[in-house]
Amino acid sequence: MSGAFAGPFAEYDLPEPFRPSAFAWRAGMQLAGVDEVGRGPLVGAVVTAAVVLDPARPIDGLADSKTLTPPRREALADAIRERALGWALGRAEHHEIDELNIYHATHLAMVRAVEALATQVDAVLVDGNRSPVFACPAEAVVKGDGRVPAIAAASILAKVARDAEMVALHQRYPLYGFHRHKGYATAEHLSALREHGPLAEHRRSFAPVAACFDVIHPTAREPGFD
Repeated sequence: MSGAFAGPFAEYDLPEPFRPSAFAWRAGMQLAGVDEVGRGPLVGAVVTAAVVLDPARPIDGLADSKTLTPPRREALADAIRERALGWALGRAEHHEIDELNIYHATHLAMVRAVEALATQVDAVLVDGNRSPVFACPAEAVVKGDGRVPAIAAASILAKVARDAEMVALHQRYPLYGFHRHKGYATAEHLSALREHGPLAEHRRSFAPVAACFDVIHPTAREPGFD
């Protein structure tokens, strides 16, 4: 453990141990870490996860999912699902993102993840600078996926789940390359949008997608695109 602070996640050797300010921490509290994946892509849902780690079964190597290789993320996701006291996924679909905007849709998905936990929690720690309103105390933690192991675990589960959805979407619509760019606005994705047009799963409120709705793309209705 780093320093003398015997606070939450003291079983992890953290360079900057988390110190809550929005609630009083006490030994034995059930803390859920929450993170999201998929705010930036042009297609699909924003996916969130909530994780309650078990202090008796720490997991080595938890980190921001973006810094991990796909095989390492998959291995850690298996360990999280096996060792955590509780975990759950939440989501907001593409049409909800269009209706609410990505900020509010992300917070909705975070609340859904926490509400889906089978484990009752005393407080929630959210990656970022703002937290949704939960039924229990909550605190936003800037760069939380590097400071709070439960948030790192949540980022891993959310990333693995959303990436799998993009691979499945690629199998339905192979011309878009979703298995490579995972829905982000890469040159490949933008080129496919211009050539084939948006799919039902694209976020119409995002500018690169909205710009394509004025153009007729007959190839988007070829077999395999229904």
